[in-house]
Amino acid sequence: MCTTCGCGSPDEKASVKIPGNKFELNLDKQHDDEHHHHSPHKINIERDILLENNMLAERNRGFFEAKNSFVINMMSSPGSGKTSLLEKTILALKDKVNFYVIEGDQQTMNDALRIKATGVPVIQVNTGNGCHLDSEMVHRAVIELGIKENSLVMIENVGNLVCPSLFDLGENTRIVIMSVTEGEDKPIKYPTMFQSANICIFNKIDLLPHLDYDLEKAKKFAHQVNHHLVFFELSAKTGEGMESWCEWLSSNLKK
Repeated sequence: MCTTCGCGSPDEKASVKIPGNKFELNLDKQHDDEHHHHSPHKINIERDILLENNMLAERNRGFFEAKNSFVINMMSSPGSGKTSLLEKTILALKDKVNFYVIEGDQQTMNDALRIKATGVPVIQVNTGNGCHLDSEMVHRAVIELGIKENSLVMIENVGNLVCPSLFDLGENTRIVIMSVTEGEDKPIKYPTMFQSANICIFNKIDLLPHLDYDLEKAKKFAHQVNHHLVFFELSAKTGEGMESWCEWLSSNLKK
């Protein structure tokens, strides 16, 4: 079992799959057989694991820099609308932007197939029992994707508000997506996620008239844990607010 976040098992393998191809790459994850739950050195072990991931993340960052690519790590709880937002973003900008997408899920090719239908290159990383992507998985995925220069790489992380926040993938920007069908207090319940993010997107705002949801209260909680957060309010379903989001995205791409 992973000593950092408790995910996975010693025999678990993560797999990388390209939709429509027979290609499948197994990623053997190195796990410590000793759980050390009662060891006074547990904190040091966790730091060592994160250090290894962070070193590999710096390798990824250098690779992306050499490719002049802009990389976004999209994170949220399940059902927030990450994939729908990604689909709409691609359809709005794909004539202007070279997209590459990495989809992270425990199982299935469902999201990768949805993205493939938009016409952009995509690869699926199935983490098995793992609850997050790590920098090694991302490295293998981008190599198989063969990303070109001046591209936008979108990483849709596993739906989870805890573990993905701990792992640097080499990205330029971290985005946390909140659906207005969730509680306003998510930022203070899961502060590490919001502390590590640069942008907070409130999705499904078309539902606000039908919900007892205080958007300003949610923003207040989010700024309570990270006062640097930039907010976007949108509906991936209706398109409301998508223009501002796409303008921000276009303006931040490297020239």
